[in-house]
Parts: sequence; structure tokens; C-alpha cells
Amino acid sequence: MTSIRTLSTAIAVSFVLLSLGGCVSSSRSNVTVQESVKFSKGQELNDLMRARQAGAVTDAEYESLRQTIMKRPN
Repeated sequence: MTSIRTLSTAIAVSFVLLSLGGCVSSSRSNVTVQESVKFSKGQELNDLMRARQAGAVTDAEYESLRQTIMKRPN
């Protein structure tokens, strides 16, 4: 009975230690930038309009974001 308890404790501790391995921070980070998906102004404006209609953005936020989108180059 003691050996089963010891074994299950060892397995539990190993699992915790292995799962914490990803939580450790490193000062070395590799960031890979990939090509992003480009949306047309029309698609962005449609999405913005739907967000306003759904109440996700206010009229003032809508107008500000709409102007920002319209100022962008194609």
C-alpha cells in the first residue's frame, strides 16, 4: 500500500513539474513575424458597422474608427 501511495505521489509531482516547465520565463525569446491577412477597407467598414449595430462600439467610436480606416492607403 505504501509503494502505491509513493508511486502515485511521484507521478503527481512529476506531472506538476512538467506542466510548470512552460511557465518559466526566459530572457531569450524568438518572435517570428508572418505575413498578415489583409482586409479591404470595405470589409473593415462592414465589420465596424455591424459592431456599432450590435452595440459593441458607440457612435463616437464608430465615427473615429471609420475616419481612421478611410485615411489608410489602399
